[in-house]
Amino acid sequence: MPLQTSSDPVQPRAHPGAVGAGSTPARRIVGVLRLAMTIILVTAVATQIIDESVHQSFVPAEYFSYFTIQSALVVAVVLGFAGVLSLRKRRDSALLTNVRLAALCYAVVTGVVYAALLRGVPTDGYAGVPWPNEALHVWAPLFVAVDWLVAPGRSRLAWTRLWSALIFPVAWLAFTLARGAITGWYPYPFLDPASPAGWTGVLLHILAIAVFIALVAAVGIGTSRIRSLRLNRRA
Repeated sequence: MPLQTSSDPVQPRAHPGAVGAGSTPARRIVGVLRLAMTIILVTAVATQIIDESVHQSFVPAEYFSYFTIQSALVVAVVLGFAGVLSLRKRRDSALLTNVRLAALCYAVVTGVVYAALLRGVPTDGYAGVPWPNEALHVWAPLFVAVDWLVAPGRSRLAWTRLWSALIFPVAWLAFTLARGAITGWYPYPFLDPASPAGWTGVLLHILAIAVFIALVAAVGIGTSRIRSLRLNRRA
């Protein structure tokens, strides 16, 4: 066996936590699960569109105005990209982790608002096939939350990333209220100022949801920093 001389090139060893390092069995399992949930989300949205179209109740301008639908599509894209990366890389980049934090906030707020304010509320017109509704409001939020807490390879986030999670909800809210003032249609009853609670109720719900999103983001950032600190101590 030839001995390596001083002139032989020395290949640098990749740090176990490097983004460019190869994937691990645990990461590959996570990747498969993320891709599976992506398929479920896309199928759920497609099923609702087809089902409502068949029953002549599909209104694209209204359907795609729901925060649930927009956030579900965002989560599907993020999970799909993160799933593919999990099959190839040992760690997520800081940018992907930040995007995953935003997806975490959107998914969790969707699940909590649905459970607290919307479950059991009668719908106007055709109710639709039930399983896509559960997939969008229950299965996906639970999966994203568990994925964030237990999946390996998350990068450490700075506390300044907290406010980035609020950008999309604030933009969606501004558009929704402006559109509602013009058309009189609001995707959720608690945003309708014509409800018995009036603007006071609307503003209180907005404040509560904003605080909750910030809290979820803070917990997400905190857990990313705790796990990163533990990994650095082991290294």
